[in-house]
Amino acid sequence: MKEYNYEELEIDLKGDEQIFHMWEPLKFEIKDNYKYINDNKIFNILSDLLCIIATPILWILNRVLFGFEVEGTDNLRKVAGGKVTISNHIHPMDCTMNGLINFPERVYFPTLASNFQIPFIRHLIKLLYAIPIPKQPKHMKQFLDNITKALKDGKTIHMYPEGSLWPYYEKIRPFKKGAFKIAVEANCPIVPIIYQFVEPEGIFALYKRKKCIHAKILRPVYPNEDLEKTERIEDLEKRVEQLYREII
Repeated sequence: MKEYNYEELEIDLKGDEQIFHMWEPLKFEIKDNYKYINDNKIFNILSDLLCIIATPILWILNRVLFGFEVEGTDNLRKVAGGKVTISNHIHPMDCTMNGLINFPERVYFPTLASNFQIPFIRHLIKLLYAIPIPKQPKHMKQFLDNITKALKDGKTIHMYPEGSLWPYYEKIRPFKKGAFKIAVEANCPIVPIIYQFVEPEGIFALYKRKKCIHAKILRPVYPNEDLEKTERIEDLEKRVEQLYREII
């Protein structure tokens, strides 16, 4: 089987130029022994407590501010083990929406390492299972090994195949291969989530100027094990992208 080019994988995971930027004054460096999936019991207890407290607050905020609704939750329950959920990246708060969609299951979020340079946010996102994407290829193998093991252990990883955040963008942008490479490596399904913008109705029409954000969860898509690994990745990406384009 063909081994990954870890430099190419890092490019796939980082994505394109960000349109949305935040203040990033602090320094952050990934050490050689960095734990991408934290197994410290105290840390995980604190993380779980924070999620339990934050979940009802975020549900209310997202519902009131963005008219957030979810369709197709049965498709998540079709997957018994590990899975990679993906979505279009259309709002700074869609990461919280992805967490709410999967709750009470813990979801790990590979994210730009630069997000760990933002004051206060760096600690919050770490407690909420954010994982920095390495900038150096030498760290990428450990990153991939940690992610793959988590998936094989039944965990959920959420990724943005378009890469960067484009607020309120209503079309589908070209996919990077990172999410599909990871799903194939762990032999687990991709569960696509599509965020769509809907004109506000009812009470939302009284105060919302922007469209409401609705999430549609599609059926799981599994790698074709009859194909060679490189073809398997391309086939999985093509089938998932086709599902997206049939709806948007």
